[in-house]
Amino acid sequence: MLRRHPASRVYFFLFLTLQILLLLSSCIRVTCQSSASDADVMQDLKTSLGLSGSLTWTDSDPCKWALVSCSNDKRVISIQIGKRELKGSLPSSLSKLTALQRFEVRDNELTGPLPSLAGLSSLQNLLLNNNNFSSIPSDFFSGMSSLQFVYLDYNPFSAWQIPESLSVASSLKLFSAISANIVGNIPDFFGGVTFPVLTDLRLSFNSLSGELPRNFSHSYIQNLWLNSQRGSSPLNGSLSVLQNMTQLTQVWLHGNSFSGPLPDFSQLNSLQDLSLRDNRLTGLVPDSLVNLQSLKVVNLTNNMLQGPRPMFNPKVALDLVKNTNSFCLDDLESSCDPIVDTLLSIAKSVGYPVVFASSWKGNDPCKSWAGLTCLNVNITVVNFQKMGLIGTISSNFSLIHSLQRLILSNNNLSGTIPVELATLPNLKYLDLSNNNLHGLVPPFRSNVVVKRDGNPDIGNDASPTPSGKPPSSSDATSKTSLVWLVVGLVIAVLLLIVAGVFCVYKSKQKRSNRVQSPNDNGMEITLANSGPSKIHIDIGTMSIGELRRMTNNFSQENILGRGGFGTVYKGVLNDGTNIAVKRMESGVMGEKGFDEFKSEIAVLTKVRHRHLVSLLGYCLEGNERLLVYEYMDKGPLSKYLFNWKEEGVEPLGWSRRLIIALDVARGVEYLHGLARQSFIHRDLKPSNILLGVDMRAKVSDFGLVRNAPDKMASLATKLAGTFGYLAPEYAATGRITTKVDVYSFGVILMELIMGQMALDNTRHEAQLVHWFDKLLANKDTFVKAIDPTIDLNQDDETLSNISIVAELAGHCSSRDPYRRPEMSHVVNVLSSLAEQWKPTINNDQNDNFGINFGGRSLSEELLNWQAYEGMPSAELSRLLHGYDNTQTNIIHTRAASSSSGL
Repeated sequence: MLRRHPASRVYFFLFLTLQILLLLSSCIRVTCQSSASDADVMQDLKTSLGLSGSLTWTDSDPCKWALVSCSNDKRVISIQIGKRELKGSLPSSLSKLTALQRFEVRDNELTGPLPSLAGLSSLQNLLLNNNNFSSIPSDFFSGMSSLQFVYLDYNPFSAWQIPESLSVASSLKLFSAISANIVGNIPDFFGGVTFPVLTDLRLSFNSLSGELPRNFSHSYIQNLWLNSQRGSSPLNGSLSVLQNMTQLTQVWLHGNSFSGPLPDFSQLNSLQDLSLRDNRLTGLVPDSLVNLQSLKVVNLTNNMLQGPRPMFNPKVALDLVKNTNSFCLDDLESSCDPIVDTLLSIAKSVGYPVVFASSWKGNDPCKSWAGLTCLNVNITVVNFQKMGLIGTISSNFSLIHSLQRLILSNNNLSGTIPVELATLPNLKYLDLSNNNLHGLVPPFRSNVVVKRDGNPDIGNDASPTPSGKPPSSSDATSKTSLVWLVVGLVIAVLLLIVAGVFCVYKSKQKRSNRVQSPNDNGMEITLANSGPSKIHIDIGTMSIGELRRMTNNFSQENILGRGGFGTVYKGVLNDGTNIAVKRMESGVMGEKGFDEFKSEIAVLTKVRHRHLVSLLGYCLEGNERLLVYEYMDKGPLSKYLFNWKEEGVEPLGWSRRLIIALDVARGVEYLHGLARQSFIHRDLKPSNILLGVDMRAKVSDFGLVRNAPDKMASLATKLAGTFGYLAPEYAATGRITTKVDVYSFGVILMELIMGQMALDNTRHEAQLVHWFDKLLANKDTFVKAIDPTIDLNQDDETLSNISIVAELAGHCSSRDPYRRPEMSHVVNVLSSLAEQWKPTINNDQNDNFGINFGGRSLSEELLNWQAYEGMPSAELSRLLHGYDNTQTNIIHTRAASSSSGL
């Protein structure tokens, strides 16, 4: 073995040391250069933004700038300057910030083209939404391999397509580009192979076209928002790919041109919200959708759906306006005529084409149904030639025994000729020419003319029947007689049922000389100023005298609350059921109060929702005006926020406040867009939010409700409501949209957080919205101002959740109504937080109503937002960071406050 000379060891050691020093020197030089480069880029950004008083960057070291974070080696890793009223543009040098992980400039007024950010391989969160950027470069996403969250919403980009370069971001979880002028088809790479963790895809209000990508079948998308595509050819084709997207929880595809039947929903066990209105969907509503246990919201209005009107679980918020589809009947409990069922089964074999659904309406096929000719209410001719039909020939044609001529020529039908057609007793002419049929021709009777030319693969020999003979006319006649016998028995049974129902109805009518029923037909209610001494209650009928007795003659001891035009009393029915009776006297309240009385009836007989107080009955006689409601045991929310000491009740824990806010939001969301008509409440406040025995909330007092105008159009009304909750544009002009309710709800959220009233002259800032705005500017001050009864130490996420709700409250109460979210957004934000708590029984001294703080992590919950339809230029942005990043610059308006009862 050779031995190394001692001197050589010394030389080797010196050489190695020198190399290490050179390497360290190089690293230090590169680090210094990178740091210097980052500082130069930040100076470019500062210059491009033309910073105003809302953001001052004066230090020479950008790592000391507000809302900028750096790593230990002075590399810029985070820039969070959203909602700072910034103007100007972004510099092209941004792509040099190669260590940047989060870039947020959302909700400003930035203009000009977006610079390319190609090569930012560390970038994870990109929030550019709600600005005025004019274009986006084709290489914008190149090299962004770490992207997780992307927000490009509401920017007036010139037309662009989602580039292939985005597909390198395999860790992408959310991609949102609502109203961003995207054109072309939806890229195939949004499937699960490319983006295995993508759960949110929001591309609403663009100009996308084409069909849903087949690769969606392999995706893990939970929230899919592709609604309201603009242009002459929006998204179209079949929805069949949805049946394999088993992770879906929310699907918004409304306002497109999707056609064909609804898919099988049996595997979509997590689906909660399905909006398919305003498309061209045909066929029957499948039982797999109707029976889906997870379902909460369904919107199918304005399609061409056929068959019987579906009967969903009453707990499902259903939007299915009458006469906006092609159902045979709009009566939920009625079945289609058997011949209609037969024709629909025939349509199923050719994919329920639009050409049928557009005219096959009602329950009588002999009334102008396309392709059908009748004689004495019997179908004698079916002529479907040149209709572009694709599919097979249904064997159920054989059930139309009166059929004489069947013409299916010049289509794209495939398969074989059903042998059952040969059993039609009256068939004389069959034209199947110019299709793609194959196989043997059944043995028709000799007097039947069969045309089959133009089908090159069709056979020449007849297929034998089991007996070896063609079916005889006597066999056909026997089958016909049996069918008509069954039909006759069914009709007889139905007649007996109708007669029984009529007798019961007449019997009740004779006994109901004391009954006045709420209007359930969705029409406007007209009431005279005087009427009989009658009242109707869903759980029974009674006279006003009985109602007096049940309320102890409207005694003081039974008063639950007082409103502007009436007093609410507690009553007890004979069976022990509690009710709430609102008593108004027209002689005192005048015409305005009478209008409120009518409004409550008109609204509450049209809407039913678990978070809206139910009207059980009403009555008017002389000066008496009575409204009977379900009883809410725990009373108004205001008692638990502002008067809990005086009332002797426990203050609400944060988890319970969150659930109450979600309950109210869901009720208002239903009023705004999920009911048969859309309504604006106009008087949301804690005293009009009632709590049941389970502490779940319901919205009450609908005396000021008005029909909502279409979309963002406003409606002129007389100023009404409660000061302190009035939206500024309403107080100034008297014009309303649904956004006036959103403003009021934002104030309620502030009250839930602070435990203070909307207006309090003992505060330095009397108006809560102004005070709240200033508090958010400083984290420590804000935390100290939170209602002290809320235990901020109960878990690690409580304060973070409160900060999220605080920012939501600021958005809801924005001065500009266009910057307020829809209630659907609000519901999704709150539900993603509230679902972390599950009602249970525990010994939590700070919340006696029992909340289990289990569930998903906050970061996962924050993915569950809803798409917003109709908000121009400024959408409520999602928080993806902790409390330190929730400071906002909220502008509110002056208001005053008063409070009333139910």
